[in-house]
Amino acid sequence: MRLTIEVWRQDNPEVEGHFETHLVEGAQEEMSLLELIDYLNDQLVSEGREPIAYDSDCREGICGTCGITVNDDAHGPVKNTPSCRQHLRSFKDGAVLRLEPFRSGAFPVIRDLVVDRSGMDRVLQAGGYISVDAGTAADADSMQIGHGRAEKALDFAACIGCGACISACPNGAANLFAGSLLNHLSTLPQGSTERSKRARAVIAELDESFGPCSVYGECAKVCPAGIPLSAIAAVNRERARALIRTGKDN
Repeated sequence: MRLTIEVWRQDNPEVEGHFETHLVEGAQEEMSLLELIDYLNDQLVSEGREPIAYDSDCREGICGTCGITVNDDAHGPVKNTPSCRQHLRSFKDGAVLRLEPFRSGAFPVIRDLVVDRSGMDRVLQAGGYISVDAGTAADADSMQIGHGRAEKALDFAACIGCGACISACPNGAANLFAGSLLNHLSTLPQGSTERSKRARAVIAELDESFGPCSVYGECAKVCPAGIPLSAIAAVNRERARALIRTGKDN
């Protein structure tokens, strides 16, 4: 395949970035987007030029650190699929690929395609935990949880924290991400002890670092974990519940 790559280059957060155009020949349609960047980086290094910086870890569609914007789509053209599982067979020979970092005011660019996702980390630090003794493996069977309830909690726990939902949202809202967290922990009895405290802390951080949700629905279209749009309802539900139960732990 012959592809034209327009890639965002930015040395650090303090300087302005720009697009850099490269012609790539010999790419294979079986390549993932990350393998394409590797292929291009080999070309750049052989020419004595600086390779493109990007985030990558598992390359198995699990961790979400690979997230980039491809032709204005968070992760790429295939919906609900992380960048590392997007392949060149989705593009025609001779296509132009515009590669950018996730675009959001909450994600300052560190270098090239690498962004700072610490805003999401702060949401997790605020309430992504339970303060109970987890016990041993055998203790896990002592609290009976119905199959449907357990499956619901696991569905929301599937969020990989990639930030695509925030990048795709016109407001830069993180309600799908935060709603998944709140839904997951409020569904299980282990998380009920600190439910109101968690909601207040998570939503305070959400309001501080991210935009408001206007229910555009773009977040659910790009989520690699397939988190349903209904997850965002947990934010207002848990906000209202916490206000009613002010002064109580759960």
